[in-house]
Amino acid sequence: QVQLVESGGGLVQAGGSLRLSCAASGRTFSTYAMAWFRQAPGKGREFVATITKSGGSAYYADSVKGRFTISRDNAKNTVYLQMDSLTPEDTAVYYCAAESTGWATRMVGPYDYWGQGTQVTVSS
Repeated sequence: QVQLVESGGGLVQAGGSLRLSCAASGRTFSTYAMAWFRQAPGKGREFVATITKSGGSAYYADSVKGRFTISRDNAKNTVYLQMDSLTPEDTAVYYCAAESTGWATRMVGPYDYWGQGTQVTVSS
């Protein structure tokens, strides 16, 4: 069982930056692929970024490529999402997710564990 707790959301002006953190419980964090998804009002959950269990590879949605960076610190059981050049279209609840087989996928279904989400609001 893994518990995920996100933090770092808030209100920021367009062009600004935020850094989200997701702290995981348990001793097997380094065996999980981790990802960030987001959900805007009235829309489905959308893939943002994923990172392999070692942190050696990361993959991004086209909409955030070049602006967002996912990283992880296995010693701290934490995954991060650095978000730069934010736009109002980035406004959503951001969720951290863990995939227990180490598959760093863009699909929602394979992820076994989810955090409660953190709100990011970008004003124009």
